Amino acid sequence: MDDASLERALLQALSKADGVQSVEFAGTCGVEHKKVIGLIKSLEAGGVEMVVSTATDHSKLALTPEATSYITAGSPEAQAFAAVPAEGCTLAAFKAAVDATISEVGFKQAMQVKWLGMVKGAEPRVERKVAAIEDVARAYLAAIAAGDASGVPAKELDVLIKKRKLVKQETWKTYNIAKGLNFAPERKKAHADLTKEMLADGSWRGESFKAYNLVPGAGAPPAGGHQHPLLKVRQQFREIFLQLGFAEMPTNNFVESGFWNFDTLIQPQMHPARDAHDTFFLKTPERAHKAPEDYVERVRTMHESGGHGSIGHQYAWKRAEADKNILRTHTTAVSARCLHKLAQDGFKPARFFSIDRVFRNEAVDRTHLAEFHQVEGVICDVGLTLGDLVGVLHQFFARLGMTKLRFKPAFNPYTEPSMEIFAYHPMLKKWVEVGNSGMFRPEMLRPMGMPEDVNVIAWGLSLERPTMIMYGIDNIRDLFGSKMQVSAVKNNPFCKLGMIEQTETVKMTTE
Repeated sequence: MDDASLERALLQALSKADGVQSVEFAGTCGVEHKKVIGLIKSLEAGGVEMVVSTATDHSKLALTPEATSYITAGSPEAQAFAAVPAEGCTLAAFKAAVDATISEVGFKQAMQVKWLGMVKGAEPRVERKVAAIEDVARAYLAAIAAGDASGVPAKELDVLIKKRKLVKQETWKTYNIAKGLNFAPERKKAHADLTKEMLADGSWRGESFKAYNLVPGAGAPPAGGHQHPLLKVRQQFREIFLQLGFAEMPTNNFVESGFWNFDTLIQPQMHPARDAHDTFFLKTPERAHKAPEDYVERVRTMHESGGHGSIGHQYAWKRAEADKNILRTHTTAVSARCLHKLAQDGFKPARFFSIDRVFRNEAVDRTHLAEFHQVEGVICDVGLTLGDLVGVLHQFFARLGMTKLRFKPAFNPYTEPSMEIFAYHPMLKKWVEVGNSGMFRPEMLRPMGMPEDVNVIAWGLSLERPTMIMYGIDNIRDLFGSKMQVSAVKNNPFCKLGMIEQTETVKMTTE
């Protein structure tokens, strides 16, 4: 019977009686009971309300197919007991005599009720602990199959259902169907549109129409995206650099050669940072050969014998080591590319910045990941000094809300002098290390083709640490990676970095 015929039959049956039982109606029509339930839901839905129904809950205990087989063959523990002769047998012989279910499940159950025991030794044996048994589990299963579970103790029934999973509780509902508020012997379909034909012939007067759903606030709210806290802070850093007149460097090459990542920075090839425990090396492609050959030779000479007042590192520089592909360990590799291009195109003063991901082969803990974001600023001009670097750092960090700075001498392979940057953080109420800085060495700049009187100052810091401080995050894995909660992305507050007015910045840096 199709859906339309079934609906007409139910409405006609209700026209002749005060109520209809769903199970009886399904049997009369020769359809499944769930099909009748679907029809009931359709007829009593909001806006239709042709029928109303009252549900009655039903339940019964039923055996699984496995349990049904045990009524004939006996429970697994009884079968295991029967497989062991009176004089006992070896464990291997017992397992060979029965199937896997009996040798595993049945044997364990028989040992639990102390019907069987195992004697350990060079060749384990299985022996009977009692002369005869009563298969209680089989009797319980037979009683349940017959529909009389009253004689099964509650504890044993619970074991059969939950632990042994031989019995299951089946539940279902039946419905008493009665006439609803809008009952009619036939459902009249409501029209969604008023057509010009209805208006022309007047047929609209006898039709019913669906109600308008133009209710304020009705419907699902439109889905919208949410910015990750790192992206919010990254954008504010970017705005600060742009306000200070910096141009953004292209940072879309996560894979760098050792030449651009280390050698151009005059970092010797035997430096510990170039070991596999600090750097990720690529297997495919393993090497790159894209550096200008004349520049490569100038870098080789600087490493081996020096120049421009330097004696170099005094070792045999290897091109094969420089050509190895790696995941870049810092964005200073991008700075080196940009400075080389600036020197080759004809030097002019420039300010560059970059904010992107770098990779280190570090142990992951609450403050370190194998990948993180580095913020870097670079200024290239004639006659720059350490005082210019200090002044720029005051300007930069004041816009981050940190107006009190301290500097500590440090060592970097490619900067001299070098300084660690410390700031009094207003949110943490203490002095914290916030970055590293220095002036690029002549050994790095002169092979690029930079004029003798040109100096480059630079500084860098991570993006994750200020983000964690701002949003009160203690574990970096809660900020970046698979443990980051979607709710934290949706509900994180507005980023306040870079909100200090320019006049206040100048005032604070000159006090």
